[in-house]
Amino acid sequence: MMKPNYVRVIIDRAIQREFDYSVPETLADRIDIGSRVRVPFRDKSALATVLATLEQSDAKGIRPIEALVGEGPAISESLLELAKWMSAYYCCPLETVMRSLLPQVIRRAEVGWKKQLLVQPLTKIENSEAGVADKIDNLRKRAPRQAELFDAIVRLEKPMPAAELLRKTSFDNQTLRALVKRGLIKLREETVERDPHADEQFVATTNLELNAEQALALNKITDALAAPERAKPILLHGVTGSGKTEIYLQAIRVALERGRSAIVLVPEISLTPQTVERFKSRFAEMHEAVAVLHSHLSQGERHDEWHKIHSGRARIVIGARSAVFAPLKDVGLIIVDEEHETTYKQEEAPRYHARDVAVVRAKIEKCAVVLGSATPSLESYHNATTGKYELLTLSQRVDDQRMPLMRIVDLRLERRKEKIAPILSEKLSQAIADRLEKREQTILFLNRRGFSTSLLCSNCGEARNCPNCSVALTFHRHMARLSCHLCGHTAAVPKKCPECGKDSLIYAGFGTEKVESTVSHIFPKANVRRMDADSMTRKEAYRETLRNFRTGKIDILVGTQMIAKGLHFPNVTLVGIINADLALHLPDFRAGERTFQLLTQVAGRAGRGETAGEVFVQTYTPFSPSIQFARHHDFAGYFQQELEFRERCDFPPFKHAILITVRSAHEGRAKLSAETLVRRLKESLGSEFILGDTTPAPLEKLQGQFRFHILLRGDAIMRLSRLARETLDKLPLPEDVIATVDVDPYQLL
Repeated sequence: MMKPNYVRVIIDRAIQREFDYSVPETLADRIDIGSRVRVPFRDKSALATVLATLEQSDAKGIRPIEALVGEGPAISESLLELAKWMSAYYCCPLETVMRSLLPQVIRRAEVGWKKQLLVQPLTKIENSEAGVADKIDNLRKRAPRQAELFDAIVRLEKPMPAAELLRKTSFDNQTLRALVKRGLIKLREETVERDPHADEQFVATTNLELNAEQALALNKITDALAAPERAKPILLHGVTGSGKTEIYLQAIRVALERGRSAIVLVPEISLTPQTVERFKSRFAEMHEAVAVLHSHLSQGERHDEWHKIHSGRARIVIGARSAVFAPLKDVGLIIVDEEHETTYKQEEAPRYHARDVAVVRAKIEKCAVVLGSATPSLESYHNATTGKYELLTLSQRVDDQRMPLMRIVDLRLERRKEKIAPILSEKLSQAIADRLEKREQTILFLNRRGFSTSLLCSNCGEARNCPNCSVALTFHRHMARLSCHLCGHTAAVPKKCPECGKDSLIYAGFGTEKVESTVSHIFPKANVRRMDADSMTRKEAYRETLRNFRTGKIDILVGTQMIAKGLHFPNVTLVGIINADLALHLPDFRAGERTFQLLTQVAGRAGRGETAGEVFVQTYTPFSPSIQFARHHDFAGYFQQELEFRERCDFPPFKHAILITVRSAHEGRAKLSAETLVRRLKESLGSEFILGDTTPAPLEKLQGQFRFHILLRGDAIMRLSRLARETLDKLPLPEDVIATVDVDPYQLL
């Protein structure tokens, strides 16, 4: 490597410019593309990433780099190439992308390695040296407590952490230090890795026998591993319980045998414990080579896991969305499990979709990529049917398990019987009772948190709304407060209606907290647990709840979408979907698709053991295509019907979409700015693009800001993205007005 005279860097600030710095002679041998450096910027120091090394620079007033942060490049050249693609595609500054590529704990370099002191007993030779025996004899006479601790240390077979030794022997640090001072023992410092799974035991598993469909799929993936530059992205469409995970495990084994590494993306943090257990058990002989990246890690754990990956000690990385940027070397295989999940889409800048980024990274790294799902997104399935992706299908569950029988419960009829529709219909209640009698388990799904969804006045009809957002406040009984799930605002529960002053407040609607309470009341002997964002606040809560459910300590698990997919519990024979209509009627062209996917995924949790499963779907719209196609497990039928609707309306996958949101605390200024932007876009966009009018967002007010939407559609997404960015850059918006750009939006609310 030629020593660089200059480097071009991007600073960790929203400046949207690159700067040149000179390289001091002392650092020239150690700096390369992707290195992290500290540089003088204006009158302060700033952290930056090296984008290029230069022999010459025409910049004026060049200053030298202050320091190199860490050893070796933090970001590989292939990841930098990916970052530049993301910046252009997702219409956002490169420094914004860099924040996603490097975790904050690595970027800021504030957290270091954890150190511990090890007690090192003297060797036999040292012990026999002249004077040592006298010291020990003297110790026994004058300091019997120190002698007692010394004897315990002599019995050690290997060095032990000082803290652990003192805890086991009930001695204090002062006694230990006295032995060091006397020269009888030594203490040495050692770096300790913070392993999030250090306390767990993993029982080794071996490859399972594959059926014909699984074997064919594995062979195709193996072929892609052998010649990735010629291979297309693979869409593995397998019904729930068809053994997709086993294919992933065996494909990764092949990649490792060929000296390559693998990334596995899962959509939910709640899936990670079970996924990690499966992978660490299968690769038990090298389970330390399995690293985990997700938002529930502590800063220290994230630091150590990232360095384990970066150093090459980790060969397999499992994680949520951001794990797609794992600094693995020699990536051979990227797997995106449940590729249809909306959680792969980031809702703040950079607004990337991890599935699409995985496909692009695979192309850059020249590796195989597998997208797996029982209900693929329309975009991925369309890519497969048009030949852009390769389609592999698993139509049967493993061990010939039957697909669960799905029963539709019409809540309109229940309402006529009861006047108020019950939370559990008569049929579902009876089915739960039958399962409890047989000692089988039940999952109840409702994608809404809280106890009651609104607090209404029966006299004047006013609801207690969030002052910052266009939604009603949700009542949470466990904290006895009203809460907004969008901005986090909380309020005390009033005794009387603030509008009319009458004592006529009633709770309307229900969430998972009320479902848990109702089920516990109906079945007092059952052990009922809830799994949602409110109950899973502790770091270990996910793992503990899933472990207790697997071992049969929990009879009925109530939860939101975090229990809807990917989990494998053979003793679950009943799934109840409390209200299938929650997301069906949202003003979003993907509402029907999401409902179909969610119903199919939740239903897939049932009947994964020897006993056939049963699913009850409670709904007010039993004849909706999403519900009827899900009932018959007919993905192809639903796909064809939905595709026709999308094509008629010029929606994805037939056109790419960009959603621009203009927001401000002042409604008038936001609206005027949005209308001005539409006029400018009309001037810069050609007739090949479809430009929508300014419309208030369905969720008009969010976190105190009024929001207006502008939807752009077209085929040439890179050109559309560039034109949108250029138009916005030229438009001087008022200080209190913000415009955000979302390419390939997944949330139109």
